Amino acid sequence: MAQIAAPIRVEVAGEPGDRFEEILTPAALDFIARLDAAFEGRRRDLLTERRRRAQRLRSGEPLDFSLATRAVREDPHWRVAPPAPGLADRRVEITGPPERRMTVNALNSRARVWMADFEDATSPTWHNIVSGQLNLRDAIERRIDFTTADGKAYRLCDDPATIVVRPRGWHLTEEHLRIDGRPVSASLVDFGLYFFHCAQRQIDAGRGPYFYLPKLENHYEARLWNDVFVLAQDLMDIPRGTVRATVLIETITAAFEMEEILHELREHSAGLNAGRWDYLFSLIKNFSHRPDFVLPDRARVTMTAPFLRAYTELLVRTCHRRGAHAIGGMAAHVPSRDPRANEAAFAKVRLDKEREAEAGFDGSWVAHPGLVPLCREVFDGVLGDAPHQIARLRGDVHVTAADLLAVRGVAGPPTPEGVRADVAVALRYFDAWLRGSGAVALYGLMEDAATAEIARTQLWQWLRHGAADLATMTAILDAECAALERERPDALVTEARDILERTALGRELPAFFTTDAYTRHLVADRLAARAAVRP
Repeated sequence: MAQIAAPIRVEVAGEPGDRFEEILTPAALDFIARLDAAFEGRRRDLLTERRRRAQRLRSGEPLDFSLATRAVREDPHWRVAPPAPGLADRRVEITGPPERRMTVNALNSRARVWMADFEDATSPTWHNIVSGQLNLRDAIERRIDFTTADGKAYRLCDDPATIVVRPRGWHLTEEHLRIDGRPVSASLVDFGLYFFHCAQRQIDAGRGPYFYLPKLENHYEARLWNDVFVLAQDLMDIPRGTVRATVLIETITAAFEMEEILHELREHSAGLNAGRWDYLFSLIKNFSHRPDFVLPDRARVTMTAPFLRAYTELLVRTCHRRGAHAIGGMAAHVPSRDPRANEAAFAKVRLDKEREAEAGFDGSWVAHPGLVPLCREVFDGVLGDAPHQIARLRGDVHVTAADLLAVRGVAGPPTPEGVRADVAVALRYFDAWLRGSGAVALYGLMEDAATAEIARTQLWQWLRHGAADLATMTAILDAECAALERERPDALVTEARDILERTALGRELPAFFTTDAYTRHLVADRLAARAAVRP
């Protein structure tokens, strides 16, 4: 390992669990502490700049492509690294939390890639975070087979999907690991534990340590990740460039820096992904003060909207120009037992995937194993035996700043059904999140933190600009709380309602619901710890 002075040790504030000591080893914690010592200051500075830029946008500063980085965009010669082993063909990717059952099902789904999601699809209880790391290591070592109490067997297949891990975003912290009394970056915890335990194991298995990077807002945040990769590889005596990372373009500011983000990560880059739900959330959040950016019901804002089409076409053109994969957005439908409902849902998914494949994407996401065959069929029809279509450069695409912000043809007030749908989804998702589930099937869709963020920011925006009134919204909330109590006797209705009221119905719009709601997990963990030690 590289010789870097050891910082203050990491204090484990979370309760012990079954086999947690296999992950929270002294060497692994020391590795995290070294990353923290090198990068915590820069992380805090970048978050400060995020807040400043958000304030400038609220004050009317225009959003445009940067003149300072024009040379990077105009240089025709640079390229990202070639595809790493297991990442050349990505025509179908499945996403989900690294729960034990999901881990086996995702790896066996016949998708080419599984994104093990510690971020939007995981409720960050201490148990979920540490057990998720255990599940990944067990899967790589092929020790994950198990049988449930009712006799159902889960066995890993011979050709599982390539694992790509999505750590939590730069804005989040892990309160159960502390250095000098302060919490450690959740990004560094999720990345560090996986890298320390699994990087060499993945290399030995013919793959490598691969990551999806969420919530980046500019190329400086990508540069920070690149520097993390360099130090981590040096510390573990792994060649630089072994790490590969796909960046989710899921903030409106990052959409204006796609080239720059690829450039910062170029020796570690595996491309870009159209994280469309968080992207829509970011657009609403950053322009929530503007009445001309009021959007209608979420279901009416489709990927055919001009501003979303411009975003996806720019992403494909940018990636292919630089030799990188362009990965499409999530198909969130969950197959049901109703044949008619399935037929209608699958038809929508097919149209969506056909648009992506025809636009030049090299693959796309699904949330459920039942959608893997459909997505694969669509991309097989375009790709054939080729692993991707990076050679399709999309020189016909020319996207301006105005194109990325052209919501005028889509903007409009919500319907009463749209308001009720957002209240119902947000309330039920917050309840499930508090109870430890981050990916929740609701009304035929797999909802995660990103879609809950859309729901609550839309509610706030509609109230702010008079597209909905507080009395009506409160009455809907009362009705949905009563319905949730009937649906689930164990529902945390009061707590879920409080989160919704604090993050959607107040005077100010919080940047993320997760930073507020995370304190509820901490309280629950502490109460559980006290109960465990009572005589």
